[in-house]
Amino acid sequence: MNRRHFLHTTGGVMAGMALGSSGRLAAAETSAKSALPLKRIGLELWSVRKEMAKDFDRTLAAVRQIGYTDVELLWSMNNFGKSTAEVKAALQREGLKAPSAHISPLTILIGWEKRLDDAKTLGHEYLIVPSFTDDTSQTLDQWREWADHFNKAGAIARKHGLWLAFHNEAEHMKPIDGKIPYEVFVERTDPSVVRLQFDIGNMVIGGGDPMHYLQKYKDRYWSFHIKDVVANRSSDTELGKGTVNFKQLLSSVPNIDAKPCYVEQEGPVDPLASVKQDFEYLRKLS
Repeated sequence: MNRRHFLHTTGGVMAGMALGSSGRLAAAETSAKSALPLKRIGLELWSVRKEMAKDFDRTLAAVRQIGYTDVELLWSMNNFGKSTAEVKAALQREGLKAPSAHISPLTILIGWEKRLDDAKTLGHEYLIVPSFTDDTSQTLDQWREWADHFNKAGAIARKHGLWLAFHNEAEHMKPIDGKIPYEVFVERTDPSVVRLQFDIGNMVIGGGDPMHYLQKYKDRYWSFHIKDVVANRSSDTELGKGTVNFKQLLSSVPNIDAKPCYVEQEGPVDPLASVKQDFEYLRKLS
């Protein structure tokens, strides 16, 4: 089950009630280059979700032992049944930071300010919606309505010293009425209150050119999912085994060390072994 389907099965009914170019990587710009390797490497815990569900504490310890310094939490999965206090204690015990969490889109519609308080308790800078439910993203007007909700919720988040952000899925690149819904959404949101998380692999799988979008919306991307993709764009794979030129791409991101970057794999056979390979790849990338 991917994140999009998870959100659809858990939130579709309530959300429905609440809401009434392909190509290879282009040459990177030579300006604003950042140093590699990354100073901080994070892990999106979706990559190890089954392990987290079985043993939350032991899996976090294993993630830290690999060398990851940051993790992205999954409020959309109720943080694997752990309370805010339990999650905070586990992070402190392992010396991990959680700059962000993925949340259900319903979170910005119901009880938003309370969730912002929880986010501050956990040390988050960002709360990020990964996608919308299928029944609330069928038309461009629905995408525009979501953008309006984001502008309102983002303004509230800024008053609390936090950011609301949006993450791209492969499906977001599928045209509706001749337009890319992702672009419609991005261009309707207010950059002073809404930021973006760029999932590199999802952009490639969806048929988009990551360098094109990084250049087009270069001031909007403040967090990254680092994900490699097999040659036929059907799935992700361990970093360095696919087609994405991460050295070229990441070195073109201005001030990247101030922007949370997370390894993510959707369905590895051996998740902990795979994310260890991913960490080693990024650690040596220069």
